[in-house]
Amino acid sequence: MISRGRRGAKVTVITIAEPFHVISSDADQISKMRADHERLGRERAADYLTVAELKAKALGVPCETLQVENDQPYQAIIDAAVQRGCDLIAMASHGRRGLDAIILGSQTLKVLTHSKVPVLVYR
Repeated sequence: MISRGRRGAKVTVITIAEPFHVISSDADQISKMRADHERLGRERAADYLTVAELKAKALGVPCETLQVENDQPYQAIIDAAVQRGCDLIAMASHGRRGLDAIILGSQTLKVLTHSKVPVLVYR
């Protein structure tokens, strides 16, 4: 249960975008694809962060939002938590299975493995 601001709780909501990587000889096409990818990523992140901020505000909880681009999302999450002095990282478990789990890995598992900040995983 969120403390609804009674105990000085605050929330930081973070979205991580992995940088655009493509190898091609058509530089013009790549530039357009990169621009589209980055624009769509910023728009999706802004929408998500706005909703999170409104929900926190409705509960009376101060909320900071953060958009980060990083090749290693798990490390960006840990770094943000440490830099802000967070006492808990809360993350969803997306439940990937099979080949997706092997290829993509689990950012949640990586945060659990590498973070010194306690991690709460929810479904």
